[in-house]
Amino acid sequence: MSAEALAIFRPSSQQHTEAAYQELLAHFNEVFTRVAQGATEREQQRILPFEQVQWLKDAGFTTLRVPESHGGSPISHEHLFRLLIELAAADSNVAHLLRSHFSFVETISLQPAEFQDRWFPRVLAGEIFGNAATERGGNALGTTNTKLVQTGQGWVLRGEKYYTTGSIFADWVVVMATTDGIEGRQYAIVDRHAEGVEILDDWDGFGQPLTGTGTAIFTDVAVEEANIIQRKIASTLEPAFFQLCLLAVLAGIGKGARNAAAGIVANRTRTFNTGSGALFKDDAQIQELVGRLAANVFAAESIVVTAARELDSALDEDLGLDPQAAYLRAELAVQQAHVATPKLVLDATSELFDVTGASAISTSKSLDRFWRNARTVATHNPVAFKARSVGDYFINGTIPTGLNSIGEAKAGK
Repeated sequence: MSAEALAIFRPSSQQHTEAAYQELLAHFNEVFTRVAQGATEREQQRILPFEQVQWLKDAGFTTLRVPESHGGSPISHEHLFRLLIELAAADSNVAHLLRSHFSFVETISLQPAEFQDRWFPRVLAGEIFGNAATERGGNALGTTNTKLVQTGQGWVLRGEKYYTTGSIFADWVVVMATTDGIEGRQYAIVDRHAEGVEILDDWDGFGQPLTGTGTAIFTDVAVEEANIIQRKIASTLEPAFFQLCLLAVLAGIGKGARNAAAGIVANRTRTFNTGSGALFKDDAQIQELVGRLAANVFAAESIVVTAARELDSALDEDLGLDPQAAYLRAELAVQQAHVATPKLVLDATSELFDVTGASAISTSKSLDRFWRNARTVATHNPVAFKARSVGDYFINGTIPTGLNSIGEAKAGK
C-alpha cells in the first residue's frame, strides 16, 4: 500500500462492531494471504521474514493501537487479537515476532506525555520495537546481569540477552537492565543498528524458528537518558496483554492446522480397505475427525477473543473500574485462557495426522510444523503456575500476579 493510501485509510470503526472488524479484516486480508504464501518453504529453508514484516508495516498493521490523540486510529483489543490470530494462521512466526512491538506500544500509552510525544510518531512512521528482557541464566529472579552504567560521556548499556523475539527485525530494541544504586529494573530503548548492538539468529528451538528469538549482545551501547524508563510492577494490563499475544498465536496455529486438515481430506484419493472404501472427503468417520479438530480450534479462538474483550472492558470508562479492579479483570481472564487454550491447540495439531495416512509425515509437507510451533509457544509460560494462581484466587481471593521476571531461584526456596 502506498503512503498516500495508508494516510487515507481509517477504519470506520473505531466503533467496536462486527462490521468494523470485517472492514479491518478486508483491508489486511490481501497482505495476510501474501504472508501465507511460501510460509512452509521459509521454515524449511530458515529464511527470516524480513520482506513479510515490511509488507505489514506498509499496510499500517503495526500502527493499530496508536491513540487518536497522537494521530492514530486505534482499534479495540478484541479486533487486534482477532487480526493477530488471522496473521498467525498465515504464518505463526510473523505474528509472534510482532508481540514485543505491540506490547511496547501499550507501554508507551502508560508513560508521561513527553515520552508519548517522542515515540508515537515513530510508531506511526512504521518503526517497530523488539524485546531483550530475558537472560539465559545467572541472574537472580527480579534482577538482570545487563547493566546501565553512567560514564563521563553519558549512559551506556552492557550485557547479553537471549529469547530476544523480534529484535532482529526491529528498528528499536527495548532492553531490560539494572543500574547499580537504583532499585528495580529499567527499560533502555536502543537503536537496533547502533554501534555495539549485535543481534544473532541463533535460536535453536524446534519450533517458531523464524521469530529472531536468539542472542542480543550490547557492548557499551550509548543510551539517551530520555530513552530510559523505570520498570514498575504495578496494576496495569501490560502482563495480560503480553501473554494474550502468545495465546492469539496459538489460536492462529490451530486455525492453520484446521485448514491443512480440511485441504488434505478434500484432495485425497487414496483410501484403506479397512475403511468405508469411499473418498476420505465422503467418509463419515473422517468428517467427524475433522469436525472435532475444528471444534477444538473454535473453542481456542473463542477463549482468546473473550479474554481480549475483558481487556477492553477493563479500560471501559463507562464501567469506571479503578486500576486494581481493571488489572484483576484482565489478568484473571488471560490466566484462565492460558490454562485452557494450549491443550486445545496441541490436541488439534496432533489430530491433524489422524485424518490422513503415512504420507502426512513426509518432511516435504512439514505438517509437523503446526505441533512444533504450538508446543514451542505453549512453553513460554508454564500452565501449571497459571492454574495454581487461578485456583488460589477462586478459593482464597488471592489477587493473581502477572509474569514480570524470570531468573534464578533463591537458595532454599
